[in-house]
This record gives sequence, structure tokens and C-alpha cells, in this order.
Amino acid sequence: MLILGPLGFAAPWVLGALVALPVLWVILRAMPPAPKRIVFPGVALLKGLTDKSPIARRTPWWLLLLRLLAVAALILAFAGPIWKPAPRDDATGPLLVVMDAGWAAAPDWAARQARAEAALADAATAGRPAALVMADARPIAGSIAFQPADSLIAALRAARPVAWQSGLVSDASASLADAPRGRLSTLWLADGTDYPGRADWLAQVTGMGPVTVIPPTRALRTLALQDGQMPALILRGTTDDAPQVEAIGPDPQGIPRALAQLTPDAPDTSGGITTRRVAIDLPPELRNRITSFRIQGDAHAGAVVLADDRVKRRKVALVGDPAEQSEAQELLSQVHYLRQALAPTSDLIEGSLGDVLDAAPDVIVLADQVQLAEIGELAEWVDQGGLLIRFGGPRMAGYDRLDQEPLLPVDLRQGGRDIGGALSWGEPRGIKPFDQEGPFAGLRIPDDVTVRAQLMAQPAPDLADKTIAALTDDTPLITRDRLGQGQVVLVHVTANAEWSSLPLSELFVQMMQRLVATAGAAARDDGADDRQQPFWTPVEVLDGFGNAAAVEGLAPVPAAQMAQGPGADRPAGIYVAGERQQALNAGGPITLADWPEASVVGPDATSGRDLMGLLLACAAVLLALDAVGSAWLGRGGRVAAVMLALALLPRPAAMAQELDPDLMRAANEVALAYVVTGDDRIDTASEQGLRGLSATLRQRSSVEPGAPIGVDLDNDDLSLLTFLYWPVTADQPAPSPRAYMRLNAFMRSGGVIMFDTRDGDVAGVGGPDMSDTLQALAAPLDIPPLAPIPEDHVLTRTFYLLDDFPGRWRGNPVWVEAPPVGAQAAEGNPFRQLNDGVSPVIIGGNSWAEAWAIDDDGYPVFPIGSGWEGEEQREMALRFGVNLITYVLTGNYKSDQVHVPALLERLRTEEALTR
Repeated sequence: MLILGPLGFAAPWVLGALVALPVLWVILRAMPPAPKRIVFPGVALLKGLTDKSPIARRTPWWLLLLRLLAVAALILAFAGPIWKPAPRDDATGPLLVVMDAGWAAAPDWAARQARAEAALADAATAGRPAALVMADARPIAGSIAFQPADSLIAALRAARPVAWQSGLVSDASASLADAPRGRLSTLWLADGTDYPGRADWLAQVTGMGPVTVIPPTRALRTLALQDGQMPALILRGTTDDAPQVEAIGPDPQGIPRALAQLTPDAPDTSGGITTRRVAIDLPPELRNRITSFRIQGDAHAGAVVLADDRVKRRKVALVGDPAEQSEAQELLSQVHYLRQALAPTSDLIEGSLGDVLDAAPDVIVLADQVQLAEIGELAEWVDQGGLLIRFGGPRMAGYDRLDQEPLLPVDLRQGGRDIGGALSWGEPRGIKPFDQEGPFAGLRIPDDVTVRAQLMAQPAPDLADKTIAALTDDTPLITRDRLGQGQVVLVHVTANAEWSSLPLSELFVQMMQRLVATAGAAARDDGADDRQQPFWTPVEVLDGFGNAAAVEGLAPVPAAQMAQGPGADRPAGIYVAGERQQALNAGGPITLADWPEASVVGPDATSGRDLMGLLLACAAVLLALDAVGSAWLGRGGRVAAVMLALALLPRPAAMAQELDPDLMRAANEVALAYVVTGDDRIDTASEQGLRGLSATLRQRSSVEPGAPIGVDLDNDDLSLLTFLYWPVTADQPAPSPRAYMRLNAFMRSGGVIMFDTRDGDVAGVGGPDMSDTLQALAAPLDIPPLAPIPEDHVLTRTFYLLDDFPGRWRGNPVWVEAPPVGAQAAEGNPFRQLNDGVSPVIIGGNSWAEAWAIDDDGYPVFPIGSGWEGEEQREMALRFGVNLITYVLTGNYKSDQVHVPALLERLRTEEALTR
């Protein structure tokens, strides 16, 4: 490649043709030889006369310049010019290609692969060894093996970005210990972010030779979830753009799609990174259906936030002490402490049990409640998937039939246990460390949280399996059991400070939020393996582009590594441990990378801009101007030159006809069209009628029409349509001549026009009695001879067998193309040859659109007759409509059935002759 400043040429040898331009100047400038001077006496008679159209002896300089510029543009175009081409590495030593392969590299991954492949191809041509390093945070086994460059191209094409941050975790000096002799050239395709190991590798390769860095070509944006009482999203980006954030979840049909769009708040820029907060301001019902959030228009794992229990807000119902309490007594209420613990993360409702059941909550909390009148309804609610949390208290401890109380996970002893009681202990007890597989795993237990009284459970073989929290003496603090699809949880102490100091601690808030988060999830299996170190199992993961990927081959992740975020063995996704669910999201803070002692080329240098097309276009324009100039100089060429110039001028925007979106839709689906008459009542009836006919076709046939289309004959293109319903009105103006040209072309190309005079209740169209308006409208059309529909016409049997064609009115003839008389007549009919025997025109007056019309709710709009006979007539009108559209779409294939006997006889005769 020849590079001249910012301009490069892929085929520089073609530029040698430029030396021929002076020769072309001489050749093009020459004209036919000058006339010879011959003495002739009669010439004196011509003295004083002038030639009105003199012929130039030489080519004008401006025309010659146009031709030379056109030739020069062609020569330059075929030389392969490239503006700011990618810099070529002319080194002879080994080549190292480093590709950042984290999620931040996904937006322009294809361009990165193309740039790296071009470098490897150049190295292969020069015979240089090369190595490819993917900075995907995976360790490199041993030292890097340099090999022929073309052998790396297959691996490069198969590489894909990963769903975690880029990284180089191996020691750079050890990995490059076996590099071949010679000065190492490094091409680093960066994603623009700083990551672990990058600085060490950069220092190592910089000391071994030149480093060329290709920065990203697109702005980078990430999305992260901000924890807290009111979770929100954090949008970070390298530019000040503020794209919408889509909240994605299943629609009522279960198909994932964008259910809402969230708008970022005001920006805060620091260190080249713009940060915006995105509030998750959605109704609870919609918010709980969200499965992920995604930056609109971005396709990488960092632009996706998978939703877990932190995003959802449960509807929690509190049932306990009466709400009418004085301010001094409020601190004694169990509901007060529950309200303070759950209000930041849940939507609370309070009231009697019967009232809250009608509100369909996710969780119901009963504070020291027994002898419930609605116990049957409550049990049914739990069986269908509800979570019931019950708290103990003096009322339950003093209930004399506590062992018979339903909806308890374990059997209880009457009376409870407290300090100084019959079942007392010497001092308050603390809480035993939580099971690592239970819902409270990882919560820290304060030393000052103690329990003074509790409800005691009856000993049972499965008591330990139902205990999810216990005191230091192994007596249950919280027990749980399944009931159908739901769960019943019992907290063996009160929700206030009467029996323990637990409600006064932050631990109580965390435990209640963990319990509420398990709503809708089954309790753990009996006999589950309790391990000291929990492991998180991936159930849904993403690839580097933010799309769902296969989970196979991924091992469970220790809890200690989950806190480190996504990595090589834990891609972004959803992980579960026991009953808990956690989302690992790739997006997070962005740190921009710096490149000391490296050559950073601009994003435009990654590929360059090909100028061949632009130069060819310039040559075409110059040649067109040359043709105009040549025509201008020729005899009588001025008119031709003006016409040619007008043809070359771009059409004004007002003259350019744009396709109507509805007509564009008609190209992709069967759309029934009607002529817009200007009468709102008639046009509405036409639209409702074709809508009703389209609905009938979708229900009864394989034809699935789209919404009807209104057509303006003077402006709209009819070539995309197949059927046109034309209601005739008395004062309807005639279309323009251009519209009639479109209509004739429409009929010749297979389209069918149905004229409906809508006067079937008066006189109908009846042949020669056709209305004057219809005659005036149809006069410029190429309509073939017409006749009433015969009994054996294809319209009588395309779908239904019909002998009448009623609309809102009936008893009037319907006119179609007359059948040919003899074979010669059939051959002379152009419509029969082009339209497969389909009549291009159907004329009647039965007001079919009003018979087919339905409103937005699917009910008929216009009455027909009275009682059952009217509805039967409406049904027959719909059947005629189905036959009509089937006839329009399929042609006369039904008519071939009458020839089956003759065809079979002919086949038998031919078979006998062949024998």
C-alpha cells in the first residue's frame, strides 16, 4: 500500500495511468483538419453571409477539462484510495496481538476482530511469527507459543467477549519468556477501561518493542444496581448521553418484552465518567414481574442488570393489635415493630384478616393471634402459595387449646417458657449462629440480642428439620413447614420487646426482610445437606453480548468468591443457594485506562474510509456534464441539453412521492383496501365492513388480513394491493387521469375492484340501468364486457356453496366479467390471460360493507332485516365475502374441477397410444 499523508492507495500501480493525461489533452483537443482554401469565382456570391450554427474548430477548454477530470477520477478510483488507512507495521520481528475480551469490548467486537485479522494477515505475508492473547481474566498456562500468523486466524474468528471484566492475571514476564528473537511489535485492541494486570503487561511489552493501542470506537455505558431501602439503578458512561432504560419481563402471554421505560436523572461527571441515578418508579405488580433492566440500544453484559429479590417489593399484610392506640402505647404494639422493619422494602396493608385476604397479599403476618374466624380461607390462601408468618405472645401462651391450633409448623406446649416460670432457664439465652444454607445465612448476630421467653415446641423427630433459627440451648426460635404451595412460619417470641430484645436490633429487620423475600419459594427439602461453606449454583447466565448463555459446565461458586463479582468461573447471571437467590451483574464503576509510552491511534484509523465509490460517483457526474456540454455545442442540441439537464437535476422533496406506511404494510400482509370518498359516514362504514370481513377470514380460513387501508386514488400507489372496495356516492368527484392510469394498471396486474352502488333497496345496478354516477366513474376504465354471475361461476364455490350474494340488501344481480364465447374470444380477452380468469371488476348494489361492518367490540353496526332471518342474511353476506377474497387470491383453480373427467379421459387415451 502506498501512503501519502492521510491518503493511502491499495493498488498504487494504477496511478501510472495519470501520465497519459497530457496525451489525452492533445488527442481530445484536436479536431478534424482545417478546410483547404480553394479559389472559386462563385464564392463571391456568399460574401457577407454568416453561419447560424458555426462548428468549433477545437474542443472548448472547459469541455476538455471536464473530460480530463472524469478520466483522472476513474484512475484514482481504480487505484483503491483509502482516507486515513490503518497504519501498517513494517517491522520484521514477532507480532503480539492483545485483545481485551471483557464485556466492555462487546459493542464493537466485529471491528476489533477485523482489525486483528488484518494485522495477522500482514504478518503472515511478511513471514513473521505471531501470538494472540485474549485478555479475558483467564490464566495462561506456561509461556505463550509464537507460531505462524495465519494459524491464529481461526481462533480469532471463534473468540467471543465474556460476561465479566477484561483481565490479564498471568505474570507478563513469564508468559513472554519464550518470545522469538527480534524486536517485539504489540498491537493492543483496548476496550478503554483499566483492569487488573493491564499496567504490568503494558510495562513488559513496552520494554520489548513498540506498542500500538487501538481504542474503542463507541462510547461505553454500564448499568448497576444500587442497594438500599429503595433500590435504584446507576447509569455510568463515557459520554453525556442519557438513553432510556428498559424494564423487561414477561407479558400476559409469557413472552419477555419491555414492560416500561425508566428515565435517568441529572448527570454527575467526574474523572471523565458521567453518572446518573435511575429510579425504579414502577407499580408493585409491574415491578415484581421485572426480570432484568437493559440500557436501550446497548448490546453487552455491562448494560444488563438481572433482577433478584432486592428489586421486588412484596405486598405484606399486618394483622395484630387494634390501630387505635395512644402514642405512649404504640411502642408496646407488635405491629409497630413489624411496620418499622418492613415498610422500607415492602408495601404494607393493615386491617382485619378478612379485609387483608381480599387484597391478595404475598405475605400475611399475624401478631399473637388465635381462634381466627377466617382460618379456612387463610389455609386455602397458604395452600395456593402464600407465606404466613405468625408471632407468639401472651395470647397464644395462655390459650388452653394451643395444641389444637391449626396453621402452625410444629406442635406447641401450652404456657410457654420464661425466666421464673415452670419451664425456666437461669438467664436469657442468645441466638445460635444461623445455618449456612438457611434463609438467614450470613447475618451477624449481635451479642446483646437475648431471649427471655418463648413458645416451646413439642419434641418430634422432624423438629430439627423445621427449625430455621434456634437459641443457644438448641430450642427453636423460628420454625417453618410447607402447606401445599405455600409456607407457614412461626416466630416463637413476640414482635415487640416484651419477650426478647430481638425487635430492637437491626438483626430483626434483616431477618424479616429475608423471610418476606422467600414468599413464593418452597422451603428447603427435608434432610438438606448443611455445609459450613455454602455454594451458589448458577441457574441463568449471560454471554458478553448480554444474551442468555448455556449454564452447562459451570461449577457451584463459593460464597466468598460471590462477593468479588463476576469472574472467569462465575459469569454474570442468577445464582441460588438453598432458598436464596442472588444476581451477579457485570456493570459497575468504570476506570479509564491510560497508555504511557504507547502509540494510541485514533478510532478512525482502525479501518479507514474507502474513497472508490465517491470518486466513481464524481466521474459519473463529470461524464454527465460532458454529455450536456457536447449536446449544447451540437446542432439543435440546446433543447436536448436542457432536457438532459432537467433529467439529471434532483427532484424536489415536495415532488418525491413517499409511500404511505399502510401501503408499505400491505406489501407484507394481505390488506383489504377501500376508496376514500370524502363522506365520513361512508368511509367509516367501509372501514368497519372490511374490518369485519378481515376478522371473519382470520376465523374461518388460512388468510390473515391486516387492518383495512383507506386509499386516495389521486395520490396512493395501488401496485401493492390486491382488492379494492369502491363505494359509489351520488356526489363523488371523478379521479384524476393519473389515477385512472393507476387503476387500469392495477386491474391488468391482477387486482380486483368491487363497485358497490349501495342502492339495492331501491333499484340496484341492473345492467343498462346502472346509475349515471357509476357510468361516469367507470367510463375511463378498461372494463371488459359484463354479465350477471352465472350459476356455475367460480364465486359460487370457492369456499362456500352459494346461490345468492346478499349484503345489507338482497335480490339484486351481481355483475362480473362475461364468459367468453368460444376459444378465440377467450384468447382475445387480455384480462382473462393476465388475471387467471378472475374478473377485474365486480359490480353490485347490495351494500356489502354495511353487512360486514363491526364496531371496536366486535358487534354488528348496521341492522339487517329482522330477527333470525336478518342474522341469516348477515351470515350469507359474510360467506360471500369469504368466497370473494378467496376468489381474488387464488384465481379460478376451482373451475378446473369441472374438467377433471375430460382430463382423465385424455390421459387414458395418451397412455393407450404410448403402448
